[in-house]
Amino acid sequence: MKVQITTSSYDLNNFVDSELLNSAKIEIAINPFKCRLTESQVSDLLQDNVIGMIAGLEPLTESVLRGAPKLKLIVRCGAGLDSVDLVTARKLGIDVVNTPNAPSRAVAELTIGHMINILRHISATDRSLREGSWTPTMGTLLGTKKVGLIGLGRIGKMVSDLLLAFGASVQAFDPNVSSPYSLVTLCDLETLLSTSDIVSLHVPYSAETHHLINAKTLCLMKSESVIINVSRGGLIDEGALLHSLTSNLIAGAALDCFENEPYTGPLRLLGNVCTTSHMGSYARETRDQMEIEASTALVAGLKKHGFIPHP
Repeated sequence: MKVQITTSSYDLNNFVDSELLNSAKIEIAINPFKCRLTESQVSDLLQDNVIGMIAGLEPLTESVLRGAPKLKLIVRCGAGLDSVDLVTARKLGIDVVNTPNAPSRAVAELTIGHMINILRHISATDRSLREGSWTPTMGTLLGTKKVGLIGLGRIGKMVSDLLLAFGASVQAFDPNVSSPYSLVTLCDLETLLSTSDIVSLHVPYSAETHHLINAKTLCLMKSESVIINVSRGGLIDEGALLHSLTSNLIAGAALDCFENEPYTGPLRLLGNVCTTSHMGSYARETRDQMEIEASTALVAGLKKHGFIPHP
């Protein structure tokens, strides 16, 4: 029997109770490619006798899951589950759990970092200086801005706490939230888009949120506003965003995730766009905690299914 770790990296020192797996003769295998796996790669790794896995963002499609006949447990090392075919998993009796708490702080801090970077033109000025131009660039302060958060879950609330500490005004749209949080004002999506200086996305990706930001919604935003996405790429219609940015309909964007990754498209070439490589949870302390939580959940699931005897 085997458990397969498919995240691009994993510190086995963070694997909780690995001796229980050893005593039950369950092998722990890591990702041999050390990068995000393709559908065919993960399918190959889940053949044989894999009973459980710690998953990254690789596509766990119906084909992949049906090709893993002994798989009983998927633990997502992270919060999002949009890479997993949950319907098929349910049909096949595969348990799916995630680690929603650990990534929140790292994603929230990267969000704030992107906001400050774009308001103070940090990366743009760095590029200019490297090209030989010493030109101090006038920016603006985060504390003077009205920030609109689309989504007020764990990460959205943490982002709002950080923003309020800077002195920013915060409003949020979240149809699942009915009561106010802290000093955050709840509003509808149209109001948020039309009145915010910064719009930041903090919702999961689904069929309902696919291209939530599109040509129509981008037209509601102020010409001097910017959009931040450290959530999921499919939330934004990238073609519509490209048009809005090149037509000066909005002032800028900061993007950590894209519809197709690794991203090689035209948005990365624009001077008013800052890009990072889907690294929201990539803080050392966060990765350690995510890996500990994932292995803890994996061991608990293996006990539930009887692969590890209860003491």
